[in-house]
Amino acid sequence: MNTPDLRGAPDLRGAHAPAADRPEADTARSSAASIGARLDRLPATRTVWWLVAAIAMGGWFEFYDLFFTAYVGPGLVKSGIYSTTTASFFGFSGLGAFVAASFAGLFIGTLVFSPLADRMGRRSIFTFSLLWYSIATVIMACQSSASAINAWRVIAGIGIGVELVTIDAYTSELVPKHLRGRAFALLHAVTFAAVPAAAFFAWWLVPNKPFGVDGWRWVVWIGALGAVLVWVIRRRVPESPRWLAQQGRFDEAERAMSALEHRVAAEYGRPLPAPEVRPAPATSSASSAASNSDNGVWSSAYRGRTIMMMVFNAFQSIGYYGFAAWVPTLLIHKGITITQSLLYSFVIAISNPIGPILAIRVADKIERKTMIMLSALGILVFGLLFATQTSPAALMVLGVLITTSSALLSVGYHAYQAELFPTRIRARAVGLVYSVSRVSAMFSGFMIAFALRQFGVHGVFGLIGVSMVIVIGSVGLFGPRTNGRDLDDVSA
Repeated sequence: MNTPDLRGAPDLRGAHAPAADRPEADTARSSAASIGARLDRLPATRTVWWLVAAIAMGGWFEFYDLFFTAYVGPGLVKSGIYSTTTASFFGFSGLGAFVAASFAGLFIGTLVFSPLADRMGRRSIFTFSLLWYSIATVIMACQSSASAINAWRVIAGIGIGVELVTIDAYTSELVPKHLRGRAFALLHAVTFAAVPAAAFFAWWLVPNKPFGVDGWRWVVWIGALGAVLVWVIRRRVPESPRWLAQQGRFDEAERAMSALEHRVAAEYGRPLPAPEVRPAPATSSASSAASNSDNGVWSSAYRGRTIMMMVFNAFQSIGYYGFAAWVPTLLIHKGITITQSLLYSFVIAISNPIGPILAIRVADKIERKTMIMLSALGILVFGLLFATQTSPAALMVLGVLITTSSALLSVGYHAYQAELFPTRIRARAVGLVYSVSRVSAMFSGFMIAFALRQFGVHGVFGLIGVSMVIVIGSVGLFGPRTNGRDLDDVSA
């Protein structure tokens, strides 16, 4: 795989390839089916990988913003704004409320606002949501009460929620079918590198007060201000040609597709393979009407997938964030000091990109649903072992294994849920099923805090283990295969 050089990033937003170099120049051939076929035959050249890297660089700051929740937690408690646990289940002055506020915003963003990406386009929402959550996060870090921080965390979470859904839809539509698994692996390898960065800054800053300001505030500001720089890079990526064609904007789809083909052909050094356009599947008028309505995700064609992914997301988030958002706190509960806890958490966090890096070579060889199930099994087994250990070395090793499994799970299901639905409702459908994980994660903060108070670390991982069993069962029994299939075929 060629490493993308962002300094020479191509501007593919609306460039025209010379007419002689356009193998499919007539507008009639820019139907949704032909655009998809033309994208799917593209080889893995520098331009294709650059598009994924450009999206991933923006996602880096999203993940930084999402995951600093765990690492600034001890600082919020130390400053007296929050307590680790509360007497009541819904204690809004407890750290669980801060975690819950993050996911409350994510829920609103994914469920209510993600359909905007289907109406206004992937690129527009891609950049707008970035600015939204950056500004809200800066304001949040200026607050001094739990209620104010919670409120601004909800507002920031709305922007992050929209962005996460848009990134999945955008990436699945821009890359050819034979690269989708590896593309999502590269995307996550870059974005998960934000987690050790957040852990490092927390380890360095949270125990201190640079210039008299609480260290946790500096950790938050670093991510929010850095995201503004990526906005410039993001403006250089094109709108999804699949989405443009689906909207009937065939001239724009043709221009974007031709510009992309022209650059890929120049890098490939020989003529591009001929596209294999499949005839559109026949559908009844009733089915067509249902699929094209706002409730298309509940039509007979997609109802089963929608329910399956809602169940999956309800429980995967408990396992995923039950550990990721509570690592320092769980270590402190085992008797480790706050400084040591943040150091160990940083060591564990370094492993976040390992899973996606490993997946780059195998993501398109292992069936997507199989990778999801194996990753969930890893979280279950390593989590139960983590609960029994007291040795710092063992805790760090098992923490690394849990984190690697979690990262592989994320690579698998982010690609998977974007593949299951058609372009016309992809962002809406992903937003709907993904929003369930936001609700689940929101309540998981209170659930983890309750389990930690009543049953200790063993209770936390018992809850996580049950959740992973349900994850494995839902996808294993009801999930279709998607590897190497074009998007139209998967969603037909």
